[in-house]
Amino acid sequence: MARASSNFAGRLRRMLVMVPWLLEQGGSTVAELARRFDVSEEEVVRDLNLVMCCGVPPYGADQLVSVVLDEDGSVLAWKGPFFNRPMRLTPAEGFAVLAAGRALLAVPGAERDGPLAAALEKLEAAVGSSASIAVELESPELLGTVREAAARGHRLAVTYYSAWRDELTERVIDPFVVFSREARWYVAGRDSGSGEVRHFRLDRLRAAEPTGETFERPADFRVPDRTFSGGPEAVEVELELPPAARWVVESYDPLAVEELDGGRLRVRLAVAGERWLERLLLRVGPEARVVSPPRMADLGAAAARRLLERYG
Repeated sequence: MARASSNFAGRLRRMLVMVPWLLEQGGSTVAELARRFDVSEEEVVRDLNLVMCCGVPPYGADQLVSVVLDEDGSVLAWKGPFFNRPMRLTPAEGFAVLAAGRALLAVPGAERDGPLAAALEKLEAAVGSSASIAVELESPELLGTVREAAARGHRLAVTYYSAWRDELTERVIDPFVVFSREARWYVAGRDSGSGEVRHFRLDRLRAAEPTGETFERPADFRVPDRTFSGGPEAVEVELELPPAARWVVESYDPLAVEELDGGRLRVRLAVAGERWLERLLLRVGPEARVVSPPRMADLGAAAARRLLERYG
């Protein structure tokens, strides 16, 4: 059965920040939520409709998240009994919640000194005192530089390692927004070379210097749900993967996934470079098969032969 990629991970992160904020405020409006979380009003309505179906077993009226969306765009919210119930966590569970909560603070719209941050401070104190666990979230070396440039509207000259092409490139970017996805930091901005908005991993930046020029972020720009959108040079590649390679689906945000017999998967990916696809096929092993385009069918086998010739 085929399924299109729904980008649900981004929606889930947003809702995990939106719901506590709504409950703390007691309500808001669709327009205010759209501005706060940097999404369209249509996306806010879609998220709220899903939130209203969430709760705890047996999912009765008093076990659901109490959010009401009115026709005039107003949103009411109040805490149900399960939000007031104290949590009983093991040290391992506490550490997992703490790490996930720290990541959520990087989501646009999250309050750095709000209820979530306060709760995490209490949890960190409890976990640290009972289990001697410390939490440190890794920050790329140039995170501060790029964040400041994005906040001030300063254009950057950067040296960037492109994993798709396996090469260092020099380019100038207009950094619109810095965000995190799946424990990695990214900057979304206009690339001077292509004139298009691209997403760059901050841990792959080797240098970043202000050019002395400024830019204006487009008024209609939104924080991206997908970390890789391809570009004019991207190619859609269809792969058949063995059951052991399900990690590919979790790691690379595919365009579509189809379950096949025996646990195999048919996966459609946007690929911007053959070198990256070669490395992926080598990691998966000989059971991976390129279904389309036909010109890439022998890519993995050819890469394996080159390695054997070099090191055999």
